[in-house]
Amino acid sequence: MSELFDRLSRLYTIGHAGEPPELWTDQRLDGMSEFRPAAVLAAFTDRADPGILLLHRPSNMRSHPGQIAFPGGSIDPGETAIEAALRETWEELGIGQHKVRVIGESDVYETHSGFAITPVLGVVPADVEIVPNPTEVAQWFEAPADFVLDPANHKQQWVEWEGSMRPYYEIDWQGHQIWGITAAILVNLSRRLRWHG
Repeated sequence: MSELFDRLSRLYTIGHAGEPPELWTDQRLDGMSEFRPAAVLAAFTDRADPGILLLHRPSNMRSHPGQIAFPGGSIDPGETAIEAALRETWEELGIGQHKVRVIGESDVYETHSGFAITPVLGVVPADVEIVPNPTEVAQWFEAPADFVLDPANHKQQWVEWEGSMRPYYEIDWQGHQIWGITAAILVNLSRRLRWHG
């Protein structure tokens, strides 16, 4: 057992034990009821100052080109969310399932693009080998958990959408602009885990 795994497991158990905190939802759902299941891995690096692995999607991708994302994707028939998150992490970053110590699933995030995304929390070795798949990953980086899970760094922005102003969150770390779905999931994880107490 590592100190990080123990700490995350404790925060996860406490944070998911009672009623959920005020979670952020996609402001553009407008009565949507059908969603495709998907899963992502929030992979914490096992070090004294842990990071969370994130990636830039290639600019030529059909879905969410150029955006920052967690490794992840659609859940295949017969898969669990955990199995899908681990499979996608292997396919995108070359991190084998045996390298990920899974803690558990967090709150499903429903998106205007029609996905119901389950974040899966896990811990990977600090020196884990990463071999990105260039068709799905333009760049990967490790953002400090202390920064991206700090509510002080969650900036609410506004955009006009179909005639109305809609809020969304943005987290800017060293020029990496994390926004949309990824930022929303980080905001909700921050509220669940209460990383900063």
